[in-house]
This record gives sequence, C-alpha cells and structure tokens, in this order.
Amino acid sequence: MIPLSVLDLAFVPEGATPADALRNSLDLARHAEAHGYRRFWLAEHHNMIGVASAATAVVIGHVAAGTRTIRVGAGGIMLPNHAPLVIAEQFGTLESLFPGRIDLGLGRAPGTDPRTTRALRRSADAADTFPQDVLELQALFGDPQPGQAVQAVPGTGLKVPLWILGSSTYGAQLAAMLGLPYAFASHFAPEQLLPALRIYRERFQPSAQLSRPHAMIGVNVVAAETDAEARRLFTSVQQQFTNLVRGTRGLLRPPIDDIEAYWAPHERAQASRMLSRALVGSLETVRQGLADLIRETGADEIMAAAAIHDPAARRRSYTILAEARDALGAVPAALVA
Repeated sequence: MIPLSVLDLAFVPEGATPADALRNSLDLARHAEAHGYRRFWLAEHHNMIGVASAATAVVIGHVAAGTRTIRVGAGGIMLPNHAPLVIAEQFGTLESLFPGRIDLGLGRAPGTDPRTTRALRRSADAADTFPQDVLELQALFGDPQPGQAVQAVPGTGLKVPLWILGSSTYGAQLAAMLGLPYAFASHFAPEQLLPALRIYRERFQPSAQLSRPHAMIGVNVVAAETDAEARRLFTSVQQQFTNLVRGTRGLLRPPIDDIEAYWAPHERAQASRMLSRALVGSLETVRQGLADLIRETGADEIMAAAAIHDPAARRRSYTILAEARDALGAVPAALVA
C-alpha cells in the first residue's frame, strides 16, 4: 500500500483569519493521523496574505505538539532565506521535542518575490550556494568532529532526515548525488516530473541516510461524494492558480458555479497546465487516477495538497483519498525507466 502524506500551506480562506488557518491545520493533521497518513508537511512562503505558514518551524511545532504519531515537517524550508546554522538549531530543537517525527525538506527557491527577498535580508544570488548550504546543514546535524568550532545546540548528532524538493531536474540531480529522498512539486509544476524522476533514479548514490532512491510526488487532490461536487470544490484551486498567472495574491476563494466566467482563455490554458496532474472526483475517479499515477511514475509516496475553502469538505476529501488508497490493491510496476 503506497504511503500517503499531506502538504498544507495553511491557506487562509475568505472570511477567516490566519489564526483560523492555523487551527484548521492542526485539525487537519489530527484527521490525517487518524486516517493513516505518514507525514504532514507545511511550506514556507512570505508576504502572502492567503498563507499562514511563513514561520514554518513554529507552525511545525504547533502541529507536532497537537498530534502523536504522524511525522511533521517542512515541504519546505527555502534554504536561501536562512543561514544553515539557524535552520539546524530550529529543527534540532523540534527533533529534541518530538524525537523521530521531524522531517526537513529543503527548497532552492526563495518562496516569495524579489522585494520580499530583500526584506528577508538575503542576497538575490543566495540560491547559487544551495548545494553547499545543504552539505553544511548535513554536517551540523552530524556527529561532532574534533576541533569543530561551531555546533548547532540542539542539532548536533541528531541526524534530522533531509529531503530535496524540486520542480525541475536540478533538484533531482542534487538529491541523487547526495543520496537523499526527493520530493517533486508536480502539484504546481508537472512538466518535468517524469524526466526528473528518471534522472534521480538513474544517478542515485546510496548514502548514510538512504540506501535506495525514494521519490515522493506532490499532487492536488480534491475528492467528494460525486464528480460534480469535486469539480465545484476544485474551482477554488483553479481561481487560486488563475490569480497566480495574473500576479495577484489573495485569500482562498470559495468555489463558484462557472469557472469559465472567472478566467480568460490564456489564463485557463496556463493554469490548466500547472494543474494537469490534479486528481478531482469521487472515490472511484480518484482511485483510478491514483492507480494510473503510481503506475506511470513508480512513486514511492504521494503527498496530497488540497486548497479547499471549507475545512469540513477538506477533511472529507482526505478521508476519500485514504479510502481510495485502501481500495487500490497492488499496482503494476511503473512504465518509466
């Protein structure tokens, strides 16, 4: 049975506040834990009024404290925004508080716009040192070395599991070279999914953390009792991606009856490309889509995102996805090399 995990951006729905969004995240994490999900990850984004997880490590602590067994982590921390030592201390603290339950996914993008990057006091070319920063972070989580002048306290020796996140083949190459698990962001950038997975698997070098490749793929999943109901809920996601194309930001909008009245043809084309891997529908529709996705990609794990306006409908969507997983049975080997 393929593991399922949750990616939550702590979206702030219209009519709600960031405090509501954070309470909803904890509620969803408890729901996911009860339905056998493996991980619950939160993502770092800044200067976005519709996303409440900017202080990602703080929110991870909030969710981990309110759950018991599910792994909680970052999907991800945008490492160019931070000194590796600070991240080692933050996640070393989380691992000390919640041993064996913390993941650290690392991204190379800033997760924001250039003006906000400057407000974070980070250089515009900080992403250029991403591989070196990952290695530095690994060393800070490793065993102390003779003469080591700087240590993460807590953090040293805790070996917090690192993941490389990516939406292109760059991250696949780095994850393979370092022998780390790889999470591909096909929930918003699906075009290079199959090439990235192929590169990752072909070039993977075993490491102390991981003996064989482990690929997790992100996918938008909106499930409901009927296909029609799911498609209506999905219009919140479609509006969100349309706004991304427009370069506008806002709160998570409620579903609408006619998405065609919301977007222009070129916006529809671009948003639909980004959402081409989404699974939207009833239990049977999602089950078939999940089986096809696993067969095509050979994914070791699926991480589902669900930007659904109503928290109860979002919980129900994750319940249906878990039922679809349970109904899958064995899926034939992937068609990708």
